[in-house]
Amino acid sequence: MKIASMIFNWLIRITGLFQLVIGVIFWVNHDDNLVPFHILVGVVLVLSLWILAFLAARAGVSWKMAALGFIWGLVVVILGLTQTEILPGNLHWLIEVLHLVLGLGAIGLGERLSAGIKRIQQPKS
Repeated sequence: MKIASMIFNWLIRITGLFQLVIGVIFWVNHDDNLVPFHILVGVVLVLSLWILAFLAARAGVSWKMAALGFIWGLVVVILGLTQTEILPGNLHWLIEVLHLVLGLGAIGLGERLSAGIKRIQQPKS
């Protein structure tokens, strides 16, 4: 389980970095050609978060933390796939910022779940 949690933690880090870079390109260039790639990478990030939450629950990390991982991932997916329809016009940037914050939260939550797994699996002295 230690290796699996490390792999999915790194997958969250790498996909999170890609998402941030692609997001900056969206904001600067307004290049919508990358949207399908952004969605695909986002799905990989959320699936990795869900798997890490499952591993954390199995390892004995707080069930509340594991549940938060599942719920947070669901919210990220729902907002990500519907954000173009929410608050269109001059205030749409608020939805974009919310999407960014939720994405950063998913990365941070992955880190926290992974740390919980490591803490539980450390040998007791």
